Amino acid sequence: MADTLTPLSPRTHGAGPPPSSAGREAPRPATRKGNGSFRTRVLTPYAMLAPGIVLFVLFMAAPIVYTLFLSFQKKQVVGLGLGSGGESQVFAGFENYVGSLTDPEFASSVGRVLLYGVVLIPCMLGLALLFALLLDSKRTRATAFSRVSIFLPYAVPAVISSLLWGFLYLPAVSPFYYVFDRLGWDVDGVLGSGTVLFAIANIALWGGVGFNMIVIYTSLKAVPTDVYEAARLDGASEVQIALRIKIPMVAPALVMTALFSMVATLQVFAEPTTLRPLTNSLSTSWSPLMLVYRDAFTRDDIYSAAATSVVIALATFIVSFFFLRVVQKRAFGQED
Repeated sequence: MADTLTPLSPRTHGAGPPPSSAGREAPRPATRKGNGSFRTRVLTPYAMLAPGIVLFVLFMAAPIVYTLFLSFQKKQVVGLGLGSGGESQVFAGFENYVGSLTDPEFASSVGRVLLYGVVLIPCMLGLALLFALLLDSKRTRATAFSRVSIFLPYAVPAVISSLLWGFLYLPAVSPFYYVFDRLGWDVDGVLGSGTVLFAIANIALWGGVGFNMIVIYTSLKAVPTDVYEAARLDGASEVQIALRIKIPMVAPALVMTALFSMVATLQVFAEPTTLRPLTNSLSTSWSPLMLVYRDAFTRDDIYSAAATSVVIALATFIVSFFFLRVVQKRAFGQED
């Protein structure tokens, strides 16, 4: 009976080391890789991020903090302002903010920019969506050339595009007014007080449609073609596919472009500043940023300019936040 029993393995008895397998390395002790693991997981990523962090602190965080500091300061004349007296910088509390919010010129500039956005944003996004849908259609020819032609104005700096359009707006040098004069048409200048807002919006429209079109067009290309083929098999026309499938599918891209356009509208500066020498219809406080520039560099009141800058930044953040809150459920499919 004893001869028929098979011996148990040493691992079962707990005696002796397990038999070593050929080609298998013994695990290294955990203590040997402790320092190397710390350097790899902690020090190396921070070392690679260090240049970006330093640049962000120097050119973004530090100016923001310094602007906040200046917004709570003001100048105070000591003595007669001469000799050992002069001016000193003292704490002003919220005095600069109250002055900015109660300034009639600031309120007027905000109203003009809001009207400018109402005119510009729907036209720009509507044309961008239309061009994206046309380029995505199978019937469109020369798609690459058309895409580059529409996008190319975005690559032109705002100052240069404003100068180009400014000369086209001037009756003395514009070829359009020469043609109108030959045809006997009496056309008033577009840089008048009633039309200068539309002239500025036209410059931004010309330069901004291309960028928004590329964003929407890229989103359309990410949609699977099987969705379109199934709709065509069901008898849907190209217009129905565009209205009921393509536009709802690119809703997140539309929201993103709308948000970028709103932020750019609140920060309009280059176009009216460049056109101002060409017309008397543009004041130095036509937009909020022009008002900041005037206070800081013309009136030498950097404290009021800093407070107005903070107000503009907060307003931009609030508008962006509430806009995303309103559209996020519909566009991104997220619950509140």
